[in-house]
Amino acid sequence: MKFYTQTHKHYCGIDLHARCLYVCILDQDGTVLVHQNIKANPQAYVYPREMRGTRDLMRRRMHLMRKRSELLAHIHNTNSQYNLPEIKKNLRYAFNREGITERFSDASVQKSIELDLNLIGFYDQQLSKVEWFIQQQARTCDQHSLILLRTVPGIGKILSLVILYEIHSIERFPTVQNFASYCRLIKCKKESAGKSYGTSGKKIGNAYLKWAFSEAAVLFLRKNPDAQAWVERMANKHNKARALTILAHKLGRAVYFMLKRKTVFDQERFLNR
Repeated sequence: MKFYTQTHKHYCGIDLHARCLYVCILDQDGTVLVHQNIKANPQAYVYPREMRGTRDLMRRRMHLMRKRSELLAHIHNTNSQYNLPEIKKNLRYAFNREGITERFSDASVQKSIELDLNLIGFYDQQLSKVEWFIQQQARTCDQHSLILLRTVPGIGKILSLVILYEIHSIERFPTVQNFASYCRLIKCKKESAGKSYGTSGKKIGNAYLKWAFSEAAVLFLRKNPDAQAWVERMANKHNKARALTILAHKLGRAVYFMLKRKTVFDQERFLNR
């Protein structure tokens, strides 16, 4: 904080609101020179009303997906708690869930796992209906941009819609740095008086795009040996978590330029830059 030890000719105070500024200016004798309510031009982006409902439904879907993931995690955690052999099957698929309850000898534990499985099945049905509905409603959005997004390995129908609906228009962002910051893919540096005090502002930006690109980074690695080798090199320099963070940031930058330039994804160029 900077402290003043001498008087000044004028003093100004501003009360900032969303649509106006209340300005008060005093002279060194305390005389009010300006005491005025000034209309402001808001910098906030107004999302199109006709797309808002579908975007919010996709956010609701994400909430349901997390609840489903918690149930799957509970099954694996319970299996570990009772020192049973690892469940090697992917429980996201219904046909791999057969016989899971019988792994446990205690009747109460069996009932708990049965409850998890029933809820997972219910979520599967509801999510399938929601995803079908979203795809029908999203036919009016920018189809060309959707096609471009789907050229990125791992970004499928739903994830591409999440990204596109959260961005809406890439023209909102004059630079790739602005876009990366909005997506929470970079950390804000905390500075004061020319000195750095670490990072801050972790909750500034769009949490849904942060999730989308983090998810895209994980899916990008599936059945992609070249990408896996790239992440391994990054992990050797940093660590595995940091390598995935770098990959998510890199994917976010790539998406920005793809949508700006209307070009498809080039993996060779992506991994060699």
